[in-house]
This record gives sequence, structure tokens and C-alpha cells, in this order.
Amino acid sequence: MAQAILAGGCFWCTEAVFRDVIGVSDVESGYIGGTVAHPTYKQVCSGSTGHAEAIRVTYDEDMVSYGELLDIFMATHDPTQLNRQGNDIGTQYRSAIFPLDDHQRAEAEAAIVRAQEDREQPIVTTLEGPAEWYPAEDYHQEYWEGEGQRNPYCLAVIPPKLQKLRKSFAAKVKA
Repeated sequence: MAQAILAGGCFWCTEAVFRDVIGVSDVESGYIGGTVAHPTYKQVCSGSTGHAEAIRVTYDEDMVSYGELLDIFMATHDPTQLNRQGNDIGTQYRSAIFPLDDHQRAEAEAAIVRAQEDREQPIVTTLEGPAEWYPAEDYHQEYWEGEGQRNPYCLAVIPPKLQKLRKSFAAKVKA
């Protein structure tokens, strides 16, 4: 099993997308890229810690490649928005990839080039790290499957992302 760490705005939204991808066995919401050890959600939301809301994806490389995960990531959030995704504004909602080794860094650079080919606006996704990963509090894990289905914000943001996933990556979506 391999891992990928991606920050694309609200982690509830990116987690929901990647839970539906074939070959993904786990998605954990958390914080990365900041200066405070073991930050809390409240600290990260303040924007004062430097962390991004992110997901750590555990996946089977025989079923989905890192490059494919990156293409899904770039297609299901807006990598042209600097330090925001929709109404979520601040560096904690930045678009970033946290490569875990040189191979992932090269793949991430290539994914950014591929994503730029489809857009006029410049891609602002950053490559960051290495950095310490901190799991988010338990109530953030698998949020869409529980509380998220009753949260108006999630109901407005997540279904369009899932539709984009199903339309653009149908062969990679769990039944």
C-alpha cells in the first residue's frame, strides 16, 4: 500500500471524493504544513498555524496510480484559486501536494503541467514538504458518510465534486 497527501480546500470535501476511488482503502483527514505541533481544528481554522486541511490517501498502486490520483485531485477542486476553495478562504484551504519522495514529487510536477493544459488560469497548487502529518479529530473522519449528509455546506459542495468524479473518471469509481 502507498500513500498520498493532498490539500484541496475543506478536507470533508476531498475525503468524500477519494473514498469513492477504486484502489483507495483509507482516507484520513488531517493537518499538514504548519508550525504548531498537534494543532486543533480551531487553531487550523484561525489560519495562524500555517497548516492546510488535507487528506492522507492509502491506496493500492496496482489498482490506481499516484498520477491518476493527482489527475482526480486536480479535476475535483479548483487548483487555480490561491488560498481558497469557494467560500473557504485562507492558507488553510490552499491547493497543495505533499510528495512523500522524489518519485511523487516528479509525478506531482507532471500532474500540474497536465492540469494547466486544460485551463487558461494559472495553476497555483504548491508542492510542499516534507512535513509532519497530524490526524484531525475523530469527528472529522468519514464526515460525509455521517454528519455531512445533514450539513448544508457539504450538501452544496460535495455532490458536484462526486458528479465530476463519476463523469470524468468513471472507470476509477467504486460501484
